[in-house]
Amino acid sequence: MQLIHCYSASKFYGTMGVLQVQLLLVPFLTSTLGAAQYLVQDAALMNYMDRRFLSLEKRLEKCNQDILDYVDEFRDFSKMALSRLAGLNSYKAEVKREVQNLLTRIERAQRDIDYFGSVTDSNPCIEVHEDLVKQQLLEEAEGKKKLKLMLNASCDHMLAGIKSLKIVKKTGDKHGSWMKDPGKKHTKIYLLNGSVNNVIFEFANIMTFMENNQTLSARRVTLPFPWEGTGHVIYQGFLFYHRYGSLNEIIKFNIQSRKVADQMLLPGAGRIPAYQLSPHTKIDLAIDEQGLWAIHAEPETGGNIVITKINHITMAVEHTWDTPCSSKDAEAAFMACNTLYVVYNSPSGGTSRIRCVYDVLDAVNTYEIPALHFPRRQGSHSTIHYNPKEKQLFAWGDGSQIIYKLRTQQKI
Repeated sequence: MQLIHCYSASKFYGTMGVLQVQLLLVPFLTSTLGAAQYLVQDAALMNYMDRRFLSLEKRLEKCNQDILDYVDEFRDFSKMALSRLAGLNSYKAEVKREVQNLLTRIERAQRDIDYFGSVTDSNPCIEVHEDLVKQQLLEEAEGKKKLKLMLNASCDHMLAGIKSLKIVKKTGDKHGSWMKDPGKKHTKIYLLNGSVNNVIFEFANIMTFMENNQTLSARRVTLPFPWEGTGHVIYQGFLFYHRYGSLNEIIKFNIQSRKVADQMLLPGAGRIPAYQLSPHTKIDLAIDEQGLWAIHAEPETGGNIVITKINHITMAVEHTWDTPCSSKDAEAAFMACNTLYVVYNSPSGGTSRIRCVYDVLDAVNTYEIPALHFPRRQGSHSTIHYNPKEKQLFAWGDGSQIIYKLRTQQKI
């Protein structure tokens, strides 16, 4: 009985041990299975997030590439638009020039009609009445009479030759201009160095100008706008010059007060050089016994020289003449007593000579004359200006300031 009791007790305790072990294994297994499940879930989540990030990266890369493509496309479009705009601006400028040229030609034609007083009949079958012819001739004569009064017909001499020269000084650039003011009683000398500049040197007299250190003895006058070319003149205390950077703007500058007094646009001028051998000068201004003139060339005249009379007080155009004098091989020109004298040379530089003369009051008899040569000098001129007060030419040749004395005779 005791053995049976011991066996039963042993069996009971064994069963209890198994149950205890089982009870201990259940939490462990449950914990292990839960951790494994969490690991699987985390791996799936990480895989999902990785795929999403890869998708986002691809979309960002595509967006970046699209932006680069858009930038390249916009750059190409900008270039095309700027090119089109530049073309439109060029076309606009061309149209503006053509319109301005047309207006100039219309104004000139109107002035010529008023000048000659011509009347035309559109029907060629109708005979012109003698009274109408007489009336036309009277109106033409009246127009010429008014023009002569405007230009002061007492100016009756013409150039017969150039008798001597004097090289006053050699200073400055190859291109430049120097002069006296024929409208003032003073003896001041003005020097304008270069084809583009904005500083005038004013000397008390020619002796001061001839001193070695000219800049110390000169009064400097600074212009508000630089000049272009060498075709400027000084008259009655004012400097008249072609403004640099403009097509045909002429500035009237008061030297004493150092202020711009007036300005004007010269119709038809500024598109081509006035002289083929002096391409830096598009508008050449001149002074003679009658006042201010402008000398230039136009494509519509085949490059022939055009002269315009300007009222120096009002800065208004009084009349324009198309001359037969060619600008080809011309280096300079000047006005003297209502007459244009054109100076020619060779492109390589040789002896300057006057070959074409045009008298605005006797244009019918204007023709090319036997050449009047400039004496004892080889080279070219940048500027030749006539001084009506002293009846001399003030010239600039290869950096030298030259005075030419003239020989004149009565007009025939």
